[in-house]
Amino acid sequence: MNRRPTILDVASHAGVSKSTVSLVLQGSPLVKGETARLVRQSMSDVGYVYNRAAAQLRSASVGLIGMVINDLRNPFFTEFATTLQMALSSSGYATVMANSDEDPELQSRLVRSMIEHGVSALVISPTYGDVAASFDQISRAGLPTLQVLRKVDDRLDQFPFASFDYFDGGVQATRHLIAEGARRIAFIGGTEGRPITEERISGYRHEMTRIGAKPLVLYGRPTRANGAALAEELLRDHPDVDAAICFNDLVSLGMMASFGRLGRTVGAGFRLVGFDDIEESAQVWPALSSVSCDIATFGKETATTLLDWLIRHQKPVAERREPVRLIVRASSTGKT
Repeated sequence: MNRRPTILDVASHAGVSKSTVSLVLQGSPLVKGETARLVRQSMSDVGYVYNRAAAQLRSASVGLIGMVINDLRNPFFTEFATTLQMALSSSGYATVMANSDEDPELQSRLVRSMIEHGVSALVISPTYGDVAASFDQISRAGLPTLQVLRKVDDRLDQFPFASFDYFDGGVQATRHLIAEGARRIAFIGGTEGRPITEERISGYRHEMTRIGAKPLVLYGRPTRANGAALAEELLRDHPDVDAAICFNDLVSLGMMASFGRLGRTVGAGFRLVGFDDIEESAQVWPALSSVSCDIATFGKETATTLLDWLIRHQKPVAERREPVRLIVRASSTGKT
């Protein structure tokens, strides 16, 4: 025999079924002693070596959950993934986590790899773009799958969606700035045309229309670097603006850095509100007001929802939006 002997070779040599050989390998008491001795002798005769580590890995995949996250460099998504992983771990499930880096093709490859490695379920915070390949293969595999934070596939009967009430977040932030005396309020950051951007802008637009003010939106990738660049553009081209809501806290932190370099005071001089309330928001100076999404609780609830589906067959509602609340700090009030 030129190839490595398999469990089927052992079964054939011993004249028993593959299942009987498997039970012997597991040390099951269901197999009679004489039959077990026969199987072990056949293993020796054909040169079969049991790879226990590989068998344990295959067995463990029953309790393996896949996570595909669009941007693990962003603390918002990192906190979500970490909380979700820890919640699943406390229930005895291992996780395999991957960063799609906002790349639809990479996301498709990651999903395929996780399916091939036998995950029991998936949680995906998807990238935008052509994502049909990702979700079509999940559909064929029949895996319980939650799409979270971004809705990119409308087959909610197969891929239930959960996120936050971003519209209300925009409303709360804009009303707060108006109450603080701001009148020329801008919205800064977010990639133009993406649903998540429009969701976060929608509440701002609603409130600006309510008070009869003209919205001003400066789009840009939601990063610190773009926040810094957009701050310079705002001061140069729109010097009358006295407040801003940012797509996320990273944009806000970039703006604050530029304002500091350019000698413009954030707080009483220019009121600023971010989105997401990442940990750094409370630690910078001045502390950053931000729309809190309580991503840690969201991660725990996502774990509970997925396990209820996987273990108890309680399928989630098609779409769920969690409440948000504005955390007011010095960046929007000037009060330290």
